[in-house]
Amino acid sequence: MKKDQLLTRRRALLAGAAAVGAAGTAGLLYSGLSDDAPARVTAPAAGPPPLLAHKPSSYRLQPVAGYGAPHAAPAHVPVRHEPFLRMSGRGNTMVLTFDDGPDPRYTPHILDTLAEYDVRATFFVCGEMADWNRDLLARMSDEGHIVGNHTWSHPLLTKLTRGQIRSEMERTSDVIEDAYGERPQWFRAPYGAWNRATFQLGSEMGMEPLAWTVDTLDWDTPGVRHIVNAVEDGAAPGVVVLSHDAGGDRSQSVKALREYLPHLLDSGYHMTLPRRRTTT
Repeated sequence: MKKDQLLTRRRALLAGAAAVGAAGTAGLLYSGLSDDAPARVTAPAAGPPPLLAHKPSSYRLQPVAGYGAPHAAPAHVPVRHEPFLRMSGRGNTMVLTFDDGPDPRYTPHILDTLAEYDVRATFFVCGEMADWNRDLLARMSDEGHIVGNHTWSHPLLTKLTRGQIRSEMERTSDVIEDAYGERPQWFRAPYGAWNRATFQLGSEMGMEPLAWTVDTLDWDTPGVRHIVNAVEDGAAPGVVVLSHDAGGDRSQSVKALREYLPHLLDSGYHMTLPRRRTTT
């Protein structure tokens, strides 16, 4: 099974996807509660354009039903109607996030850079990648990073039924709990494609939805300088930065982090972790 197949698959699918929408989500159209009812599409948040429905390649494993010990009831989370796009906090705080990993070719280098500058980040992992690389989730836990749920196989959730979405989310949370030490408190929909079912199911599983403010576009390998400029030009209090540590050749993302992170710190920014909100 070749992990590099993802880059080819993603480029082919992105070519036929819709253009990027405005940040945030539009009307939430689906109102059914049955796990067998299809989830209807809403406008995606800002970021990479969503994929059209395609059969998964050998890189993306098919989710299957699993059995295990019962889990503790998740903390109560209200059903949101849109994801958080930024985080509030004191001073010049920013949140760094990395999607699609962990990948042993790139994630360790990102963790090394973060450790060098004593910075914490949030990693939205895919279950299949986490399952293959549980040692990296253990390292994230040891070094104080947050691990969020990014589904099992990175599908376009708005094309799935509620039951399929539930499987993608639950199976990933199970792997995270086993390897990281606790169930995730944050969820990010692949491609920023959210709908009512994703918000409802995330709430049931005790996860808050987090999108992003600044998309580095590193998923399209635009060059190290482009990534650095995107982060530094978009820097502002409360900004959430989207980058990737897997899903293709992420060497540009690794090099860009080494460049923009010390610049941000020297400019007075503090990298922080997302905090849960207690009110709707």
